[in-house]
Amino acid sequence: MSKSPAHKIKLGLITATIWDNDGFYSVDLSRAYKNNQGDWQSTPSFAQGDLLNAAKCAERAEIWIARQMSKDATQRT
Repeated sequence: MSKSPAHKIKLGLITATIWDNDGFYSVDLSRAYKNNQGDWQSTPSFAQGDLLNAAKCAERAEIWIARQMSKDATQRT
């Protein structure tokens, strides 16, 4: 994985982080929450109420990756 994400997509507390892995892309989905001390944390676990935003983030990530791969292919030619 690269050191910084290629792109991030956020919907509410859900984030799709897209990584450029030298020729292919991968996606991490996470949900933000505050711990007992009030500090922001993230988890890859989702409650039922998070699933629609997680699905939308995944769909938007897929669209972004498809567009980026098209740009990548154009730049190589």
